[in-house]
Amino acid sequence: MVARVTTFAFEGVEARRVDVEVQLIGSAGQTTFSLVGLPDKAVAESRERVRGAFAGIGLALPPKRIIASLAPADLPKEGSHFDLPIALALMAAMGVIGPADLEGWAALGELGLDGRIAATGGALPAAVAASALGLGLICPEANGAEAAWAGDASILAPRSLIALINHFKGTQVLRAPEPGPAMSGGPVPDLREVKGQESAKRALEVAAAGGHNLLFIGPPGSGKSMMAQRLPGLLPPLTPPELLETSMVWSMAGLIERGALTRDRPFRSPHHSASMAALTGGGHRARPGEASLAHNGVLFLDELPEFSAQALDSLRAPLETGEIVVARANAHIRYPARFQLVAAMNPCRCGQGGVGRGACGKAPRCQVDYQNRISGPMFDRIDLTVETPPVTAADMALPPPAEGTAEAAARVAAARAMQAERARTAGLDPVRTVNARAEGAYLERFATPDEAGRVLLTRAGEAGGLTARGWTRTLRLARTIADLEGADGVLRRHVAEALIYRRAGPAAQADFERRTSTRPGFAEAEAAPSLHR
Repeated sequence: MVARVTTFAFEGVEARRVDVEVQLIGSAGQTTFSLVGLPDKAVAESRERVRGAFAGIGLALPPKRIIASLAPADLPKEGSHFDLPIALALMAAMGVIGPADLEGWAALGELGLDGRIAATGGALPAAVAASALGLGLICPEANGAEAAWAGDASILAPRSLIALINHFKGTQVLRAPEPGPAMSGGPVPDLREVKGQESAKRALEVAAAGGHNLLFIGPPGSGKSMMAQRLPGLLPPLTPPELLETSMVWSMAGLIERGALTRDRPFRSPHHSASMAALTGGGHRARPGEASLAHNGVLFLDELPEFSAQALDSLRAPLETGEIVVARANAHIRYPARFQLVAAMNPCRCGQGGVGRGACGKAPRCQVDYQNRISGPMFDRIDLTVETPPVTAADMALPPPAEGTAEAAARVAAARAMQAERARTAGLDPVRTVNARAEGAYLERFATPDEAGRVLLTRAGEAGGLTARGWTRTLRLARTIADLEGADGVLRRHVAEALIYRRAGPAAQADFERRTSTRPGFAEAEAAPSLHR
């Protein structure tokens, strides 16, 4: 007799079906336990955990040859969540549970040596996949509230093997778990607490309205990190599809506690010592990295040039595609990574730059060398580059600004509503179509500037050397500025402000000034004095 139970192997956030088959062979003799189907070390150790869990609840393995097969055999199996399905299939083969009782169920969970079922990552993606197959899911009690978010899937969340056996025998019926609470992250820091830096706050609002990447450059204490931490308060809450996508990534990382989800957008701020694998994902089991954990939210990189060049450049492709592919010899693991990059950096290593009190004596060479740690292609993917000058004593003596996070968030919500309505008009997904990701015919239809704006952009591109990507990102940025103004079309003033934000560091500025010094009349174009590529 062969007993079967369905479970899942994870490739990124995708749960792939695995059939666990257990067969007992031979007559009375010595017990042997074989596990086949390309298991990794953690899966191979399931034999001993299952053996110990059975002993913990008073069950002895039969004196036969036990073969547990994980099909398909060519799919790598990783993780301890195979313990429970192997144990259930074995109990069905032994007659402890009727094989018919397991029909219509998938299972995952790690076993303790006393028979308890321990929490494991991936309960939410497994529940979604089980529901798609028309199956219910048996998962650990600690994961029950998380799995219940999958919707109409039937969920059983026992605390132990004994509780599950009693449920199938009808002596102790388990209740279906309720979804965990939808939490809020609590009060967010207010923009009113930021003194001065009006230009930087304007750029922060533009970035929030269109989902654009943003870089603050300024000396220590100028409020760069302070403003970045206030960006989540300007962003709208996660929509239901975004909430499910984000929660599935967090489930794979084991970061959902007691099934509690939050509609606040993620804000991840890794230390600059983070490795490439920590940022983009990887490791032995290809876990999601910080970029994927920031999916549908914000990835804040403070002290940007202090990150390794390899780690920073590994983010270039995700910034364009919205996903990360962890390549292995036998598999390609995909994680979603549609995040908004916000970064901060000092103008040079000493932090002061080349002007004002305490100016660096090595300027501008120190600034050029320091900012050249960031590659040109990485700079090209940053939509807004904003200088944050030192905050003066006069700024600190001023009363709090009249407008704070609530007022700016209202303008951001109105701008995003305009983007959603345009997306519906174009037959696109209004959730995913923000200006920062607009392209193709949509961009041509809704972001083409008027004649004066087109002339300005053309002259700026010729003089400043805008790349094709820079041209497109400037149009997207101008569209967002127009949305904040409530304008239907993109005008010259919107393009001019967008060009101001497309600034670069001293190396690009020096090159721009050299190439434009012999071109009279460009100043009349109202473009920035230092256009970015």
